[in-house]
Amino acid sequence: MKAYLDIETSFGGEITVIGVYCPPDRLIQLVGDEVNWTNLWNALEGVSTILTYNGARFDLPVIKRAIKLDLNKYFECRDLMYECWRRNLYGGLKRVEELLGIERATKGIDGMAAMRLWERFRFYRDEKALKVLLEYNREDVVNLCRLEVCLQKGTS
Repeated sequence: MKAYLDIETSFGGEITVIGVYCPPDRLIQLVGDEVNWTNLWNALEGVSTILTYNGARFDLPVIKRAIKLDLNKYFECRDLMYECWRRNLYGGLKRVEELLGIERATKGIDGMAAMRLWERFRFYRDEKALKVLLEYNREDVVNLCRLEVCLQKGTS
């Protein structure tokens, strides 16, 4: 089974959210104190392949450092960014989504905005900020699946 994985981090570099999407309808989001080795391992039950975007350089090393889980050791890990590069699709995930016509409701939110949303939740208990952050993360992992479908079709 495949899992699409994306993390959000704080300004201090801590993992704030780990999103794991296993199509068609399994979405697990670990938030704040839920981000730990055991919970992520359990979220990946039954998974053989993890797909990310820039995960080889960011998500996976951050997870390894922060919660001491080396996902490369236990799973086949594919970084869709490199598959995009082979098709001359450059930029961050949101840019590639735009190039391929993949829609998102959280348009305009990026990694920096995600960090600000976390700060609003962390310091002010702003539940709306957390809800937006989780929706942004959900779209990241679901759109990774859509991106893989586009790449398989050879769309570029």
